[in-house]
Amino acid sequence: MIYEGTNLSVDLLEGSIAELVFDSSGSVNKFDQQTISELASAIESIRQTKGVKGVLVRSNKPAFVVGADITEFMPLFSQSEEAILSWISKTSQVFNEFEDLPFPTISAINGFALGGGCEMALSTDLRVADTSATLGLPEVKLGIMPGFGGTVRLPRLIGADNALEWMATGRNRSANQALSEGAVDAVVKPEHLLQAARSMLTDAIAKKLDWQSRRALKQRPLKLNNNEAMMSFSTAAAFVAAQAGQHYPAPHQMVATVRESASLARDEALKLENKGFVKLAKSDACKAQVGIFLADQQVKSKAKKLAKTALHSIDKHAVIGAGIMGGGIAYQGAVKGITTVMKDISQTALELGLSEAATILKKGMSKGKVDADKMASTLNNIVPTLDMQAISDVDLVIEAVVESPEVKSSVLAELEESVSSETIITSNTSTISINHLAKALKSPQRFCGMHFFNPVHRMPLVEIIRGKETNESTVAAVVAATLKMGKTPIVVKDCPGFLVNRVLFPYFAGFSRLVLDGADFVSVDKVMEKNFGWPMGPAYLLDVVGLDTADHAAGVMSAGIPERMQKIEHDPVKLLFEANRLGQKNAKGFYNYSKDKRGKPTKLAADEAYALLLPHSKEQQAYADEEIIARLMIPMANEAIRCLEEGIVASATEADMALIYGLGFPPFRGGIFRYIETMGLKNFVALADQYAHLGAIYQISDGVREMAANNRSYFA
Repeated sequence: MIYEGTNLSVDLLEGSIAELVFDSSGSVNKFDQQTISELASAIESIRQTKGVKGVLVRSNKPAFVVGADITEFMPLFSQSEEAILSWISKTSQVFNEFEDLPFPTISAINGFALGGGCEMALSTDLRVADTSATLGLPEVKLGIMPGFGGTVRLPRLIGADNALEWMATGRNRSANQALSEGAVDAVVKPEHLLQAARSMLTDAIAKKLDWQSRRALKQRPLKLNNNEAMMSFSTAAAFVAAQAGQHYPAPHQMVATVRESASLARDEALKLENKGFVKLAKSDACKAQVGIFLADQQVKSKAKKLAKTALHSIDKHAVIGAGIMGGGIAYQGAVKGITTVMKDISQTALELGLSEAATILKKGMSKGKVDADKMASTLNNIVPTLDMQAISDVDLVIEAVVESPEVKSSVLAELEESVSSETIITSNTSTISINHLAKALKSPQRFCGMHFFNPVHRMPLVEIIRGKETNESTVAAVVAATLKMGKTPIVVKDCPGFLVNRVLFPYFAGFSRLVLDGADFVSVDKVMEKNFGWPMGPAYLLDVVGLDTADHAAGVMSAGIPERMQKIEHDPVKLLFEANRLGQKNAKGFYNYSKDKRGKPTKLAADEAYALLLPHSKEQQAYADEEIIARLMIPMANEAIRCLEEGIVASATEADMALIYGLGFPPFRGGIFRYIETMGLKNFVALADQYAHLGAIYQISDGVREMAANNRSYFA
């Protein structure tokens, strides 16, 4: 044994080959500070061992190395720039020392080689992967860039264009894709991986493979003349600007770093990478994106723990109410292999539900993500029926009929009589009280809300709404079922609008009041999309939601929380709804919708909408971007805080993830609570106080004022 640590070891094999094996004491191999330290010690031990002629790097786990230990990032990145620079410089130097060993090296890559794992493989002279392998540099998703030499070695191996596409998008590559681009040298079946790696390394030792020139390629400047460099980096910069926009600095920094280091040899190029890494590590976007990653892990871990306590397995679903939403829910279960009965009273509705599932699958086929077998098996898992008796043996019922308390209550009462006493009953409602609906049932303890978001197949969140009489086993079983459907469940308590819609409607109210005060809704949309980062501005989002749906929900919220959400006189939403401008569903709302000559959807600000607003609005005026953002986001933030204070949601982390997954809250801002804390609680209180005269939705709670005064955090 040459070296033995907790997470890796080195042994001397036949043929004077040193085998460096990653075998973490945890479930996966990752580069935490302990592993980096052990790698440095292992390299020194290899260097000091006489007779070594080559090094083979492999994993003793199902994955090679999954990347850095992200749980260490928050405390590390909170340090000074000097401290972070010292750490990243020393760490990247470990990879240099490995690359500089005086004999050939090879990586045998199985499973995931991501981030630092991919950079480890890049530091070897040769790379062979098995067919299960996935390689990538996904650091951009955390708001950072590769820091262990990835921005230097990958462009020199596969070209700057390809490397920047890897890094700027963060998309992984299969083994064969990596082979075609030159990132690996061979791909073999898993059972042949070690044999192939040893054979290649033996050939390199025997000088049958020119490993020195491969290494030299990674250490010298990029082979680009001035024209090639200009074209390459201009194209990359334009691509990044179009895809990432202004709010995500990481891909822009990657392009700048690779461009500036193109004429430099490895060591000087790495200094630029180190500096770029530090700059990104201190950015708000990085803090938010790392926070999202950790929050996602926390939310899913909590859900999995709760799911393990479920007393019953849910293997067969029923969806009551077909159509677009019902079809989407049925598809989501069916695509995960769950037999799903889709029940309706109308054959036309059943056909619409099946059509919705088929449309989703066809889009997947057109993108190469779904094959014919998957399409057939998914559709076969959906059992359409007009007969209520067909649901008698299901484990879970999801009621998804029209958003009416009377209709839902009637349907729930009927279906309770048609299922077994063990069947769990849920309602896919966005606003109606679960406690109210539970009154229609004889066994309310097995009933809860299961709020899906539209379009179901794309939106990750499902709100699980616990009623007063819902028992723990019901919640656990529904959480388990939601995970099985491939969704992220977040459990909340019953209240008007639950969590997501409760915080959304004060945002809409802020928008309505701003428009009545003379703001142009198109300008507001542009600010909230381009500046704040929402995928859709409020007017556009209302059109997508439907002005009829929004008006109905506003009425529910007003009735439920009248002290803050009373109806607005001459609310633009109601004005448009009463004029039969329903949004996208009838192609007219704040915007008019049509298709151009090529069949591409278009939207134009509707003169008819302006005409409806004119008699009830102040004279149109320009508002500063900061004021537009404040007038919309303060109400949302205030209501989110109240939900946390009232125990509607259990933690700020869950609230953040709910808004990111349910509304598309801008990820670079990290969620509503991360946004508040990035601003600073004292600054938020001061800002809200400036607008307190506008009404109750702008007035902060005593709780947040106290937290600000005591320098407390929602994430403590």
